Order: sequence, then C-alpha cells, then structure tokens
Amino acid sequence: MSRIGKSPISLPQGVEVKVDGNVVTVKGKLGELTQKLTSDITLKNEDGTLSLERPSDSKEHKAAHGLYRALINNMVEGVSKGYTKELELVGVGYRASNQGQKLDLALGFSHNIVLELAPEVKVETVSEKGKNPIVKLTSHDKQLVGQVAAKIRGFRKPEPYKGKGIKFVGEVIRRKAGKSA
Repeated sequence: MSRIGKSPISLPQGVEVKVDGNVVTVKGKLGELTQKLTSDITLKNEDGTLSLERPSDSKEHKAAHGLYRALINNMVEGVSKGYTKELELVGVGYRASNQGQKLDLALGFSHNIVLELAPEVKVETVSEKGKNPIVKLTSHDKQLVGQVAAKIRGFRKPEPYKGKGIKFVGEVIRRKAGKSA
C-alpha cells in the first residue's frame, strides 16, 4: 500500500485546483502549474483537501499513485510558498554576478560562463568580502529550479582534494587525503 499516495493534500488559503479531464492545474499567488495525470488515477477535491485514488493494487497503479500525489503536493507548495536553491562558489577568483536573467560566472576557465535563465526562475547573487559568493535561485516550479541548479553545479563540480567548485549550501563534500610522501 502506498503511504504517500494515501495521505491527503491540504490546500492553503488562496490556492485553486482545477481538474479538466486528466490535466490538473494549480493556481496560487506565485504562479500557475499544470500536470497531466494518467487516465487511471482519479483526483477528488473535497472542501480544501485533495485525495488521489487508484483503480487496483497493481504495481503500475501503486507507483503512479504515489508519484502523482508527490507531484501535485510539490505544485501546491510551489505556488503558495515557492522553492529556493542556494549554490556556493568555493575557490580563489570564483565570482558570480547577474544582470536581470543573465548569470555571469567566473570559474577559473579562460572565459566567463554566461547563462540565460528561464523567466520563471529568479536569480540573485550575494558577494561579501571574505566569504564565498552565493547564487540564490527562486521559483514556484520545484523541478525547474532543481534542474537549473544542477546545470550550474555541473559547470565546476566540487573536487574531493581541496573542495573547490560549485556546491549547494549545506552540502558536505567527502574529502580525500592528498599524496603521502
């Protein structure tokens, strides 16, 4: 039995859910998101709580039940609160700046990396003297903000010897001992 799929989703104040066939649209103060459901899963909206039901206990229905409940919950949370990812640039001379939706990264390559971000993702760079630069990504779409953060991290992943690279704030990098003479 899917424990995730069985638990109901409570709707916060100001969040509307509209079901049109097998397409779910969630609208809130931060934006609007849509998700297509499989035809087997049914969604019920009863006075401020959403519940998903599946037709049978087959493996595919159980998997889809938990998956779509989690996706819809992420959509509800995203349009009401939003999601934030913070990336830290660790390394001498590593810098980040932004002009609107263009993120400019200096990561020790011969040229700067300029990344044009989607309009749904808000970017902010924080550079304080004596501290590592931080890039803050904010959006109502959890999948999109995670994908953009992973792409930025992929430009210079943290290496295990000195810890240089782009890492998530709070991420612990497993360090290795260097050469032993």
